Amino acid sequence: MSRFWSPVVHNLEPYVPGEQPKIADLIKLNTNENPYGPSPKVLETLKQSINDNLRLYPDPDSGKLKQTLADYYHVETKQVFAGNGSDEVLAHIFNALFQHEAPLLFPDITYSFYPVYCQLYQINYQTVSLTEQFEIDINDYQQKNGGIIFPNPNAPTSRLLALGEIERLLQNNTESVVVIDEAYIDFGGETAISLVDKYPNLLVTQTLSKSRSLANLRIGFAIGHRDLIEALVRVKDSFNSYPMSNLAVNAGIEAFNDQEYFELTNNKIMTSRQQLVQELEKFGFDVLPSSANFVFVTHPQFDAEELSAGLRQQGIIVRHFKHKRINQFLRITIGTAEQNQRLIQVLKTLV
Repeated sequence: MSRFWSPVVHNLEPYVPGEQPKIADLIKLNTNENPYGPSPKVLETLKQSINDNLRLYPDPDSGKLKQTLADYYHVETKQVFAGNGSDEVLAHIFNALFQHEAPLLFPDITYSFYPVYCQLYQINYQTVSLTEQFEIDINDYQQKNGGIIFPNPNAPTSRLLALGEIERLLQNNTESVVVIDEAYIDFGGETAISLVDKYPNLLVTQTLSKSRSLANLRIGFAIGHRDLIEALVRVKDSFNSYPMSNLAVNAGIEAFNDQEYFELTNNKIMTSRQQLVQELEKFGFDVLPSSANFVFVTHPQFDAEELSAGLRQQGIIVRHFKHKRINQFLRITIGTAEQNQRLIQVLKTLV
């Protein structure tokens, strides 16, 4: 530690991202990246965007992308906020909307960036335990709070909360902001964006990193009431007024324009997920119901950390978490059919 640090830095425990290995020929099933590349139309627009205009600053408002998102989700452009990946969007949300006396509420097992943001912005928070089946129970959130946030589907558990339950939460929680983090919604869920015009305290975030295969370009967005969006814009413009490059904006637009490719690759992932679950259950794995591009699994007879190490020795990386409630689970990203088959072949030798 340095005596030159600001006081808040001493207590920070930074988020630990999934490993990005430097070893060649590994089957990488640990960070929920899409196994299929971006739309060919996205690649073509990126080529066309690499020109002399790179010397210029981008549009600080990312207006063309916001218009595309507004048209796609049938909202007004003033209801859309865009940023460098959903992580940056979430950071602005925590800073702009969650700094209150009452605690922010989120699940005890969830996206591990949430408590990091709370440390960074010195936000009072309280975790709410998932049920024994690792589900979110809306009744547990009916208490005084300074905001509520959770992913849907939840990560790393992969379980989906029905849209009707989210609306029930909104009906009973009208005095604080509710943020639904929909990084994985396109793999089997129904977005809560349809509710934003009805509930002014609802904010929905999404990313183009997963279902639209653009993790490297860092594109995220939020949709909600214009008052919530204005708060995010104020924070953004006090932090970085030019957050998104023209490359990212143009790629994002084309990713939403190519609906056929989006549906094709998502259907492949969901079909592969179903097949993988069936294979894992044959070997005695318990698999939580998944609406994401990953599965969360445990085996009653084998230690999860040892299984992870065994897979790694055979060139396959999955994610193991240390949290006491889930330290016997592995999170496995859905890969291509060939990658999934290799996973099953190795697991046969391990279990």
